[in-house]
Amino acid sequence: MGRGSKERSKERRESRLQEISLLHTIPYSNNQRWWSSETIAVVTGGNRGIGFEIIRQLASHGMTVVLTSRDAGVGIEAVKVLQEVGLLVEFHQLDIVDPQSIKEFADWIQVTHGGLDILINNAGVNFNVGSENSVEYAEQVIKTNYYGTKNLIEAMIPLMKPSPSGARIVNVTSRLGRLNGRRNRIEDVTLREQLSNDDLLTEELIDSMLKTFLQQTRDGSWTIGGWPQNFTDYSMSKLAINCYSRYLARKLSDRLEGEKICINCFCPGWVKTAMTGWAGNSSVEIGADTGVWLALLPGQPINGKFFAERREIHF
Repeated sequence: MGRGSKERSKERRESRLQEISLLHTIPYSNNQRWWSSETIAVVTGGNRGIGFEIIRQLASHGMTVVLTSRDAGVGIEAVKVLQEVGLLVEFHQLDIVDPQSIKEFADWIQVTHGGLDILINNAGVNFNVGSENSVEYAEQVIKTNYYGTKNLIEAMIPLMKPSPSGARIVNVTSRLGRLNGRRNRIEDVTLREQLSNDDLLTEELIDSMLKTFLQQTRDGSWTIGGWPQNFTDYSMSKLAINCYSRYLARKLSDRLEGEKICINCFCPGWVKTAMTGWAGNSSVEIGADTGVWLALLPGQPINGKFFAERREIHF
């Protein structure tokens, strides 16, 4: 029975992926398009993989997309590939762990485009592949995936353009960072309840959790600390971004009409990219789809939610 259940689950998932592939081929009607070639979308870590595909799909819908990457050389080459097929794509160097790089990018996007309409935070690192679970690079993973992303968001919020449809922030996260998943969750029930409760969720709580986690990775006690057991440091970084996204969505929810900013997360799935060692089971086209869908939802989209395969899932 167990095997039959798994087979049915696999069939449902494959059917859903086929459905998404079909949806992606259907163009938005004119009355659904709230954007134009003047709409500015920024995608971090866009020189390859899911980030590159998100940029390709967004630009294919007729808006201007800024591809950013830490390495200027590979970023420029990636932009050339997209420009050669007629897409409106520009490049600017951006290292999200470098405050000066963030400031220079913020100054450039304001002077060049007057701000931005869409921010998709894709840049991130992961040093574990397959069944590996080392926390040797935990400091770098948390610094990049959480603090780098958070610092960029905070720098971009004042530059997001007002519009009736609302500006959009989309964070690429992971199911591995779910608070209450049946597997790979933190074991501290009190901490889980605090992080799940919007009235108790604060930046300070998230930062305190990460401080404890990193201290335990340094002193070697992390294995008995009750942290996620798979891709531990990566899972913690995505858990933190999921929580921060919920916190920020609530914080931004009282902005005036015309100045709304909607922030959501999505899990691209296990995608065949360099980050997964090309061992994923989904294509980059499928992996990028939900992020593009969230960025382009007509009207004011939902806020503070987590999605996978165009469906809301629980944090």
